[in-house]
Amino acid sequence: MDIGELSSYKPPSTLKRPAAGEEDDDDEWESQRQSKKLDELTEKEKQDILNKETKAPKVEALDEATLERLILLFEKRALRNQKMRVKFPDQPEKFMESEVELQETMQKLRIAVANPTNLYLYCILMVKLGAVPSLLELLSHENTDIAVGVVKLLFDFTYDTYYNILDAIQKESADTFINALLEQQVFALLVQNLERLDETVVKEDTGVCLTLEFFDKLLEFRPDICADAGKQGLMQWLLRRVKIITKTFFDFNDCWACSLLYKLVQHTPENRLLLGDLAGIHVLLQQLAYLPRSQNREKYEVEGIMRHLFDVLCSSLMATVNRDRFLRDKGLQLMNLMLREKKMSWNGSLKVLDHAMNGPDGKDNCSKFVDILGLRTIFPLFMKTPTRNRNRMRELTAEDDEKHVISIIASLLKNCKGQQRQTLLSYFTENDYEKVDRLMELHFKYLEKVEEVKKKVEEVNGKDEDDEDEEELYSRRLDGRLFILQLIDYVLLEACTGCPPAVKQRIKDLLAQRSLKTIRYIMR
Repeated sequence: MDIGELSSYKPPSTLKRPAAGEEDDDDEWESQRQSKKLDELTEKEKQDILNKETKAPKVEALDEATLERLILLFEKRALRNQKMRVKFPDQPEKFMESEVELQETMQKLRIAVANPTNLYLYCILMVKLGAVPSLLELLSHENTDIAVGVVKLLFDFTYDTYYNILDAIQKESADTFINALLEQQVFALLVQNLERLDETVVKEDTGVCLTLEFFDKLLEFRPDICADAGKQGLMQWLLRRVKIITKTFFDFNDCWACSLLYKLVQHTPENRLLLGDLAGIHVLLQQLAYLPRSQNREKYEVEGIMRHLFDVLCSSLMATVNRDRFLRDKGLQLMNLMLREKKMSWNGSLKVLDHAMNGPDGKDNCSKFVDILGLRTIFPLFMKTPTRNRNRMRELTAEDDEKHVISIIASLLKNCKGQQRQTLLSYFTENDYEKVDRLMELHFKYLEKVEEVKKKVEEVNGKDEDDEDEEELYSRRLDGRLFILQLIDYVLLEACTGCPPAVKQRIKDLLAQRSLKTIRYIMR
């Protein structure tokens, strides 16, 4: 697929299955969803919601015997419903009563675990009584309402369970329950359930949303299971879900899917490789090419989704094999095009290019970037980064962009050889050495920031520091932009050695007010 196809790509729309008797409810729900977004709630409305939550009647703590009877009743009714469905598969009136009883029991369980004391006792008893398999078996129930009810029970477990506030006993019970879920391959079962849920049906859409939230919390509690989650089908489902982000209204499931995808690859090398094997690089590039041209979404919605996709792509590029896939799928051309357009995606494109070309593994991408005339794009950004919109990716700053641009140029200088390197160095001699002047401007800017951090640390710790204090000082200086300063000075040194003598003389003149020892100290 060439860059033209990527730019004009439009993912296929999802097939919509109308649900009998729910058309009016769906329309009403969708209209409310479009007209009232979370950010548009007034302070009074938010306070009303908070009051409802805090003033809700408290659930009494149950003793172990009472909760045990409730769990056993749940198992009994689940088994009875299963038998009735097998015995009368074509006669709903025969098994409907048992199904209603099962739903009522599940609702009682949900009410019971709303009390934290009951919740942790519930975790212990579910494992002790061997009820976890019975619960998860219902995820494949023919009635999706039952399956969604199971998802709600799982979500209730994670809703109030935060490891940083648990005592030792509570944490042990939570871990025991999580381990029991993992033994039954909870990820695979939930993914199978996701594949049959229709997001155009309100209740099933809620089930999808709660499932994704449950995944998110579970991976937050246990980051070590990210690889297992990917292997059990979650990675594949998320990529398919990302591929069909084409709905005409804001959908939280879109954001959840992108966020979860990033969580899977962020610290898990196995999942980065798996994403590449599943053609995930191609999917990400397709969506990044399509989303900026989407006419069906608000700008801030598109920015949020794209920010997640850029993060996923950057993390994936830490795997060498994915850099090759990125190169073959015309990723450099797409990022270069986004930079030229200077729209909402240019800052994410800078970050991706930085990851793609960094280090020895970025050699091929650096060479290709020069071939596609990327230097004509990156140096204007080096001279002056575009002004940021107030609402655009607020957590990013101009310093982030300067860091990525400098890092890209430094990677090009490290990886380009021969004529490509000469082409790169020639940019520093253009227009009366304006690129050199810009380098020196950045050098003095970040040198002041680093020295300011050093001064503050010395004021706190005193000027006499042992080796441990020196390491701490170096770490704080890195936080104080020392890394950017090192990149700038590396580019300066490369320009001095590779460009005509006039460039070196100009740098010397500009450094006359400060000793050359400064650069030597920074680069050592």
